[in-house]
Amino acid sequence: MKFIQESMEIKDYLKADEHIDFTNKSIRQKADELFVSPSDMENIKTAYEFVRDEIRHSRDINSDRVTRCASEVLAHKEGLCLSKSMLLAALLRCSGIPAGLCYQRLVAGSSPRAGYFVHGLNAVFLSDEERWIRLDARGNKQNVNAQFSTENEMIAYTVRIGYGEMDFPMIYAKPPLSVIEALDKCKNPMEYSFDSIDL
Repeated sequence: MKFIQESMEIKDYLKADEHIDFTNKSIRQKADELFVSPSDMENIKTAYEFVRDEIRHSRDINSDRVTRCASEVLAHKEGLCLSKSMLLAALLRCSGIPAGLCYQRLVAGSSPRAGYFVHGLNAVFLSDEERWIRLDARGNKQNVNAQFSTENEMIAYTVRIGYGEMDFPMIYAKPPLSVIEALDKCKNPMEYSFDSIDL
């Protein structure tokens, strides 16, 4: 897939905002704890696996909490995919590694008749190779096996074109307003569909 950068300025993928809030002390402390290698690649892998494995997906644990920014995700150790991607971006940006947000439209059930939802994941810029890769820190479970790879993309979901699913090619520098509005309106992770997100 050919990616499209929301901003052509790579520095925009290093900025903090109210959702990718790595100016928060807890984010900085966690980044300092995780980023111990001189290799950016090792640090990316460590941060990715931390968010994937140590931060639980809210629906997987039947949580009633909705986390809406990186620091909340870290504090509560849980989040929906949209929020977990904000945490991974915050940890990477805090350490000077450009990271963006990506999205997929996926079927909410076994067929398109069930409707669709938006899934959030990350794009990370490999400065040495001057290219983007996608990483999916959703969290693994039965039938979901996302892994760190710089060569062969191993994300949680492969889109099924015949079902109307799609990969959005845009790499966002900050969460789109429709994503933020959907999170703000979500009262319970078990009830979300996010089919109204406009990307």
